[in-house]
Amino acid sequence: MANRIQCVVLSFFAGACLSAMAMPVLAVEQGDSALIDPRIERRQISEAQIDSENIEVGVYAGFLAVDNFNTPPVLGLRAAWHVSEDIFFELAMAEAKTGETSFEKLGGGVQLLTDDERVLRYYNFSVGYTVLPGEAFAGRNRAFSNGLYLVGGAGSTEFAGDSHFTLNVGAGYRLLLTDWLNLRMEMRNHLFEVDVFGGDEVTNNLEWTFGLGGFF
Repeated sequence: MANRIQCVVLSFFAGACLSAMAMPVLAVEQGDSALIDPRIERRQISEAQIDSENIEVGVYAGFLAVDNFNTPPVLGLRAAWHVSEDIFFELAMAEAKTGETSFEKLGGGVQLLTDDERVLRYYNFSVGYTVLPGEAFAGRNRAFSNGLYLVGGAGSTEFAGDSHFTLNVGAGYRLLLTDWLNLRMEMRNHLFEVDVFGGDEVTNNLEWTFGLGGFF
């Protein structure tokens, strides 16, 4: 009788041990099935529709502070080829009509230049490089691509009855309003040598402009 009771007790403990060992294995299998789900939910992504054209044509206007003269309005045209997102090459031409110098105003009717010679026209070829690209936000749901860039180049300036080799250097800010239209704000210094007062003088002529350009 005692042997029979001992067999029953041992059988009970053996079954309990086997059940305890099987439960962690079952839990791991259930956990794996909860962590690894073969069903993948695909998201719908709408890509930005941005034009891929790299030719920009635009107009600009502002003021040109002509050294030893006044600060007349300036109006110009530009065409640019964007080699990449950061580098562009540009051709520009503009015109401004200067007034009298301080010497002429105080000289009692002395005229150093004719009316035609007071018209300043420049043509230049420049290279630009975007140094700080980024985005400008208008509210939570609208962003505009923008960037600060440096620009410099060389060309020719027709002024005071002669043509003058001209260097230009400056910086600007570009804001892409739509996928094809951008706004540019720019400041440049045009350096050329001119003879107005009886001797050649290197002049610094600061220009501030706003412009619109379209990509084609």
